[in-house]
Amino acid sequence: MVVIHGVSLTPRFTLPSRPLNTGFNAGNSTLSFFFKKHPLSRKIFAGKQSAEFDSSSQAISASEKVLVPDNLDDDPRGFSQIFDLESQTMEYTEAVRTEDQTMNVVKERGVKPRIVPPPGDGKKIYEIDPMLRTYNNHLDYRYGQYKRLREEIDKYEGGLEAFSRGYEKLGFSRSDAGITYREWAPGAKAASLIGDFNNWNSNADIMTRNEFGVWEIFLPNNTDGSPAIPHGSRVKIRMDTPSGIKDSIPAWIKFSVQAPGEIPFNGIYYDPPEEEKYVFKHPQPKRPKSLRIYEAHVGMSSTEPMVNTYANFRDDVLPRIKKLGYNAVQIMAIQEHSYYASFGYHVTNFFAPSSRCGTPEELKSLIDRAHELGLVVLMDIVHSHASKNTLDGLNMFDGTDAHYFHSGPRGYHWMWDSRLFNYGSWEVLRYLLSNARWWLEEYKFDGFRFDGVTSMMYTHHGLSVGFTGNYTEYFGLETDVDAVNYLMLVNDMIHGLYPEAITVGEDVSGMPTFCIPVQDGGVGFDYRLHMAIADKWIEMLKKRDEDWQMGDIIYTLTNRRWSEKCISYAESHDQALVGDKTIAFWLMDKDMYDFMAVDRPSTPLIDRGIALHKMIRLITMGLGGEGYLNFMGNEFGHPEWIDFPRGEQRLSDGSVIPGNNFSYDKCRRRFDLGDADYLRYRGLQEFDQAMQHLEENYAFMTSEHQFISRKDEADRVIVFERGDLVFVFNFHWTSSYFDYRIGCSKPGKYKIVLDSDDPLFGGFNRLDRKAEYFTYDGLYDERPCSFMVYAPCRTAVVYALANHD
Repeated sequence: MVVIHGVSLTPRFTLPSRPLNTGFNAGNSTLSFFFKKHPLSRKIFAGKQSAEFDSSSQAISASEKVLVPDNLDDDPRGFSQIFDLESQTMEYTEAVRTEDQTMNVVKERGVKPRIVPPPGDGKKIYEIDPMLRTYNNHLDYRYGQYKRLREEIDKYEGGLEAFSRGYEKLGFSRSDAGITYREWAPGAKAASLIGDFNNWNSNADIMTRNEFGVWEIFLPNNTDGSPAIPHGSRVKIRMDTPSGIKDSIPAWIKFSVQAPGEIPFNGIYYDPPEEEKYVFKHPQPKRPKSLRIYEAHVGMSSTEPMVNTYANFRDDVLPRIKKLGYNAVQIMAIQEHSYYASFGYHVTNFFAPSSRCGTPEELKSLIDRAHELGLVVLMDIVHSHASKNTLDGLNMFDGTDAHYFHSGPRGYHWMWDSRLFNYGSWEVLRYLLSNARWWLEEYKFDGFRFDGVTSMMYTHHGLSVGFTGNYTEYFGLETDVDAVNYLMLVNDMIHGLYPEAITVGEDVSGMPTFCIPVQDGGVGFDYRLHMAIADKWIEMLKKRDEDWQMGDIIYTLTNRRWSEKCISYAESHDQALVGDKTIAFWLMDKDMYDFMAVDRPSTPLIDRGIALHKMIRLITMGLGGEGYLNFMGNEFGHPEWIDFPRGEQRLSDGSVIPGNNFSYDKCRRRFDLGDADYLRYRGLQEFDQAMQHLEENYAFMTSEHQFISRKDEADRVIVFERGDLVFVFNFHWTSSYFDYRIGCSKPGKYKIVLDSDDPLFGGFNRLDRKAEYFTYDGLYDERPCSFMVYAPCRTAVVYALANHD
């Protein structure tokens, strides 16, 4: 079947049709309907675009009889408008009839159309957290704005499901007859499509503009039936703008590359023939109950100093992640970014995967292989800001400062040196919602880690602000309600259309309602990154062991909002970047260079570092949240830091930031260190694997049972229960305790299921792992039972009932 593309190209007060599956040849005609809000009358704008006709919208009269149902979700197509037109075409009648027939077939086959459920009343947050009632004015306003957005999207766009498919209408789309290219650039005065296909002749393919600022051109197929633009050829849009003539990469481009010797990237028309398109072979895994995330960067995942490829990551790194026991891989720097050293956070082309690592088809192959291994694949998506590049990014795209971004200082992040989106703009909402859906639909990602959410939610962006937990910090004039509404929209869209998808938000502020469903009044994320934990460990590592406070550790690990799930981590990529240190490097420093071989004597610094590295990771996983994250290489204590290749930078004030001569030496992961049985890194890696499999077997992170029975500052001992396990940590640097009594909730015979002192993990083998521990009845540490253990210094031991299945 051929698709008639309902062209949704309008600002707020328009109603486009949805694509209709028909037998009508859409190659010669593209039919679109628009409502324009008017106090006295309504008009329908029908633009007929083809090789024979221009794309300007023409107004035609409609009768006053226009019915728009209150609830568009009652119609499985999300498009229930009834038009009483004086000159309705036979082709349109046939299109509607054909779609009705198609929907009947869908119903007969038992396939449920994908729709986003309507909003709830948003009041459940007050039951979950009664303290929020004090701020009901702000919260009710926030939810009211969200419902208004949903109603307008339903009314003027045919629903959130249709609105989030902007990539079918904007950018390049191909039909049987040719290629249509559309671009929203209201500031441009003239535009033309240029590229290899027309020898970069700006007079060859001039675009036409409609009243909503959308430029369009249709390129019919060549006489031999081939597309006018060859797959893989370079394309750009040339615009006459208020800032002058400029060539830009199309905003919705699906692939871009940097030619050798050039600085700006080039947009690539990406439309491979059917035989070259990757076909997914494996189903997407179900959402895991407990999330154990391996955070990875494809480009720096090689042991060699080079930019690694999607294919190498697929073949070499994914099996490693599976073997370690993680059930999810979170991939950074997927969206194209012209500056490699930005770690992927200065995005230039939002719909294009990074070409440094390979083609879109190779990325799809990577994701499919992960699914074959049972791994969920999360994408680190950046919707909090964008690169300020004007040649290959969105900045000043149509020659104006306020196109996709806020104008003036509000649109610039001074610390990140990047542009900030205007989430109150209708077309920005379309762009970002469609972007999130594109990665889920086209590449089969299983969810997202949303970067920089704190910066989005507040007009101060969290800069120089110390959040104390006082609710006035979250619900005031400094909250960007437009941004929060966007986060609610994108979470609702994702969870409504992809129920198994996962969303994780990077928020350091502790925003209440962050992980409560949107219909209940929340922001809608599944998890919040528990960012305070990593900061606390760095703070602790700067102190002497004698100054560590057990209560301080416990408070940080458990300080999270009730009923809102968290992903805990001891360190992520942030701690590994140049200018900071990994936990292993904080602990062992330069001794790592000379004393990690098992056939050489150790040092006190190495012994301490290996012991505490294991303890820090386990207690973080045990108490920090309902999920766990590790950045690649940190599972074995990767030495040194991450330093991307870069040259010397001279700033405007004359100062110089030294470079590293564009070296890749510290922009790689030395997995060979963790695999070498003659190095002490191997023990750290084995312990990490044992941690993951312990959680897989006992599911303690998702258990509702958590009880901290002891935090002894004198003994430096922490004891807690999580699920059916009892964790015992002795942080004392010299004191070991014989016949140390610990409380537990269940009577019976206990056994050791994980011992950080095991020689396999680089320990000193001070415990008998075959020993049995029998409980005593009687209250101890507020627990109904207890048993005696040996707790060596700087060890973590986990006990379970011996009859646990």
